[in-house]
Amino acid sequence: MKFDRLLLLAFLAVFHAGEGALAQEAGTSGNLSIEMNDLAPSEKGCKLTFVAGNGLTQSLSKVSFEFVLFDEKGLVERMAVLDFRDLPAGKTKVRQFDLAGTKCEAVKSLLINDAPVCTGEGVAKDACMKALKTGSKSSVELKG
Repeated sequence: MKFDRLLLLAFLAVFHAGEGALAQEAGTSGNLSIEMNDLAPSEKGCKLTFVAGNGLTQSLSKVSFEFVLFDEKGLVERMAVLDFRDLPAGKTKVRQFDLAGTKCEAVKSLLINDAPVCTGEGVAKDACMKALKTGSKSSVELKG
């Protein structure tokens, strides 16, 4: 009986180690990537479209970022906290934000200044900023 229990424990240990390897193959990179994908004029102002990829091993139940928008002179046009809601581990989501009163042509670059909310089971408060990787497919640069 004792041998059967040891054999079962050994099997479970090997099984869980294999699950971790599968998670890495599925796209866990250790990064939290935020890509500026597009911006377009809207009825309210300017609609920003981001592609967010959670390459962390933990799911984020709630994450928000403080964005700083700079104009063509490098001056701060405005600051805004944008709620990216949940970001499951190993998944990619598209998030859009309509910034009322902002003209798209006035936005020349963006900076992710902070992550005031970064929560999930086993997630450190500073994990989102430490793992942050930014990029842009639009004419507007995104830095983090």
